Amino acid sequence: MGKKPINQNKVVVFTGAGISAESGLKTFRDADGLWEKTPIELVASPSGWQHDPQFVLSFYNQLRKNAALAEPNAAHLAIAELERDFEVVVITQNVDNLHERAGSSQVIHLHGELNKARSTADANHIYDIAERDIHLGDLCELGSQLRPHIVWFNEVPFHIDSAKKHLSEAGHVLVAGSSLTVQPAAALLKKARYHAKKIIVTMDIERIPFGFKLIRGHASKLVPNICQQWRIKKTKSKHRE
Repeated sequence: MGKKPINQNKVVVFTGAGISAESGLKTFRDADGLWEKTPIELVASPSGWQHDPQFVLSFYNQLRKNAALAEPNAAHLAIAELERDFEVVVITQNVDNLHERAGSSQVIHLHGELNKARSTADANHIYDIAERDIHLGDLCELGSQLRPHIVWFNEVPFHIDSAKKHLSEAGHVLVAGSSLTVQPAAALLKKARYHAKKIIVTMDIERIPFGFKLIRGHASKLVPNICQQWRIKKTKSKHRE
C-alpha cells in the first residue's frame, strides 16, 4: 500500500523557544539564557532531581510564574487564527501554554508542560496544577513525591508517534522559532511530505531540512504574514470551486 495522500487542509506548526522568547520568556540556549545561569545537570536531569529536588522544584516554580506573566504574541495569535480555515495541529518543544492561551485547540507538547505535575512513581499519573507551586511533600495518589511534568535530558519526549503521523499527513508545515538543534524532536520534520508547503521562520539555524524554505527573522513579525497568505490562497481556491 502507498502512502496516504497529503491533506491540503491540514497545517502542522512546529514551534521552538524563539516564539516564546518574543513574549519575554528567556530561552535555555541563548547567550543570556537560563542555562548560563543554572547548569543543565542541576535542573534538567534525573540525577539533578535526585541530588537536590528542592532546588529543581524552586527553579520550575519560578519558571511557571514567569510563563504566567507572559502574553501570547502576534505569531501565537496568527497560528490560532489559522483554525478558521484549516485543520491546525501545533507541535511544540515549549513547555509554556502560550499557544493554548492564544486559542489553539490542538497542541502537542513534546517536552512536557509547566502547568502540570506528575508522580515520580508512575509517569502516567499527571495532574493539572495551573500556576501553583510544587513543594517537597506534595504527593500523588500513590504516595510518591510530585515532580515537574517536564522531559529532562536522557528522558524520552512525549507523543512522538502522534507528531510523526500529523506531519506525514499535512499539506502545509510551518516551523517557527526553532533552531532545530534539539533531538530527537527536530528529526521529526523528516516526516514532512515532499509535496507539502514547508517554511521555516527563525533567527538562528545551522542546517535547513530538505525541502524547507528558510525565512530568517522574528516569528512575531513574519508568521502572521505567512498565515494570512495561506488563508487568502485557501479562500481564492474555494471561490474557484
